[in-house]
Amino acid sequence: MLNQYFSRGYMWFLKKSNLYIQIGLWSFLRWGVVSCMLLSGRAVMAQSGIGVASIWVAPGGSDGAEGTAASPLGSIGAAVRKARELQRLHLASGVHIWVRGGEYVLTETVFIRPEDSGIVIEAAPGELPVLSGGEDVRGWRRVKGAAYWEADLPAGSGFRQLWVDGKKAVRARDVNRDDDMQRIISVDKKERVMWIPASGIVPKAVGQMELVIHQMWAIAVLRVKTMERVGDRLKLSFREPEGHIEFEHPWPAAVIDSGHKQNGNSAYYLANALEFLDEPGEWYADFQKGKVYYWPRAGEDLNKVRVVAPVLTKLVEVQGTPDRPVSHVEWRGIGFSYSGWMRPSEQGHVPLQAGMYLLDAYKLKIPGTPDKKGLENQAWIGRPPGAVEVSYANDIRFVGCRFEHLASTGLDFIRGTSGDSVSRCSFQDIGGTGLQIGVYSDPAFETHLPYNPSDGREVCHDEFVLNNTVRDVTNEDWGCVGISAGYVHDVTIEHNEVSEVAYSGICVGWGWTRTVNCMKNNKILGNYVHHYAKHMFDVGGIYTLSAQPGTLIAENRIDSIYHPVYAHDPKHWFYFYFDEGSSYITIRDNWCPEEKFMHNANGPGNTWENNGPMVSDKIKQKAGVH
Repeated sequence: MLNQYFSRGYMWFLKKSNLYIQIGLWSFLRWGVVSCMLLSGRAVMAQSGIGVASIWVAPGGSDGAEGTAASPLGSIGAAVRKARELQRLHLASGVHIWVRGGEYVLTETVFIRPEDSGIVIEAAPGELPVLSGGEDVRGWRRVKGAAYWEADLPAGSGFRQLWVDGKKAVRARDVNRDDDMQRIISVDKKERVMWIPASGIVPKAVGQMELVIHQMWAIAVLRVKTMERVGDRLKLSFREPEGHIEFEHPWPAAVIDSGHKQNGNSAYYLANALEFLDEPGEWYADFQKGKVYYWPRAGEDLNKVRVVAPVLTKLVEVQGTPDRPVSHVEWRGIGFSYSGWMRPSEQGHVPLQAGMYLLDAYKLKIPGTPDKKGLENQAWIGRPPGAVEVSYANDIRFVGCRFEHLASTGLDFIRGTSGDSVSRCSFQDIGGTGLQIGVYSDPAFETHLPYNPSDGREVCHDEFVLNNTVRDVTNEDWGCVGISAGYVHDVTIEHNEVSEVAYSGICVGWGWTRTVNCMKNNKILGNYVHHYAKHMFDVGGIYTLSAQPGTLIAENRIDSIYHPVYAHDPKHWFYFYFDEGSSYITIRDNWCPEEKFMHNANGPGNTWENNGPMVSDKIKQKAGVH
């Protein structure tokens, strides 16, 4: 890829595996004669002596400073604003913001608007800057007679995550090992209650307690409303809106294996009560009392270590409009850390799939919809937030960036984006999906309907996800995935490595429909997915949904799947999973240890060629980051 910027344009080439992609956006005259020249490997516009301006930012800088290397600004927001003014007044043909190493604690989201098109935000050579949405928790003191410590909550804060010296702490729960989770006893949909064993630790009061249920391919986080002990059982009811959603939605639901055909009833754990704080590395926050409690790990001195709680949900938002998109913005070597997400604490969390949570869902008494005669359920979904979000933008680049210590999605291209690339970035320690692209279903759009908007600008297309490392994501919402793409076309996901994920590795598609829609010509090439399905089954290393004419899955490597003992169906796992409606997809020359594939209610036009352990070792060894 040639990183050469022009006045309002950009040209780059990608040549890989006989795949030639060329995206050209031609520069044009805005004032007088324009000439381009290369400077230090970057094209700089010369317009009557006007060139690319440099702005410097440093942790010790001041937003009232000049923004030079000797007198740097103190924040990214101030630098973006200064760049905007330079371009508005035609004092620069582009702006390069150089960011010194260190942490930049954000008090509000950094917005990139159409007026900011053409800027580059880059780490100073050899340095590691980080944009942080976290706040330090200080003033720790030992609780008399207890092994844990306490501190006052930051004013006005709410959070579901806590990091100690960069390591995520565990929100206090009744079992300390996932394999020790108990099983729910029964579900009463009419009364909207669940029965669980009364063994183990039982808090005296409900307080802020939550029930987290393993529901086939997704979890549910239910805030407990009432708890009644009846003999050796507990009867639980739940708050709204998750209360009625949990008992009305048909898929995925808690498993009650009364016929002994699966692996027992659904597993669960209780979380978020002080009584559960029983081992090092756990924490609990009592927001009514304004206190947070933490049991230090061996060697941790809370007077010396750094404890961080996230206070911002979104760190950066790149937002244009269909008619005025943001364009040609590049992020290089920047870190994004410590974002939060509070919705499960405020409204519960009952996902349909891939972290998309249900706003409403129910089973149809008389099956059938205009698109599918046999469909027996309806659902409307919401989308978890991303630490960095991009909408209505083109030619946005993330190169060598780091996304880590994040509560929900890492980087999300939501809608209306094209010609963007994410390359050589790392995604690690993320509660939800690492990287996500495309519309899934809007809240007003029934999620099983094929999405094909009349305005094609709404659809994310010609996006490139190249040579990224995705590891230890989905560590909070187990139903999320490593890399996820919804309704997209001409998206290339190539030579990435995805590992240590709770569910599937790479997912492309949405809608459960054979009807041809806006999805087409997607390419999943040369990726390496391993150590997946850490918690959930009904899973694939690479997973597809719905009709996607011209889509190609080739030369990927999938191996090393986990086998959680509490999975609802221990045999229901696959290396490649073509789920409902998958159609017109070619899958060839992919290596995996055995031919364990799934074709579930597929449509026509799929081609399977040479997939399994017989595939060349050269393909196996070439998969992953290059």
